[in-house]
Amino acid sequence: MDSELKCPKCGSEHVYQDGSLWMCPECAHEWDPAAVATDSADGAVKDANGNLLADGDSVTVIKDLKVKGSSLVVKGGTKVKNIRLVDATDGHNIACKIDGIGAMNLKSEFVKKA
Repeated sequence: MDSELKCPKCGSEHVYQDGSLWMCPECAHEWDPAAVATDSADGAVKDANGNLLADGDSVTVIKDLKVKGSSLVVKGGTKVKNIRLVDATDGHNIACKIDGIGAMNLKSEFVKKA
């Protein structure tokens, strides 16, 4: 087992190799590490379902998200229009405006393409 390799879906460190693919026993996700490295190297931003996102797309939040430093909550099912993709070191790679809350950043793993 490679100590640096983690499941791209759930982040589990308990992964094993099965032929040319890697498997996660916790979420049953299968992937090719070479393909994942290529996707992340070219700056591709994908939603929770693996669809590529682009500037100007509309997305839907898939779960309730607490707004840090506030008592506000972005409810699951909230539609966000006209997103901007940004390079962020903390994982928040979508910049957007949400009605009733204002400008904020989201992680692409918590949205799906609308």
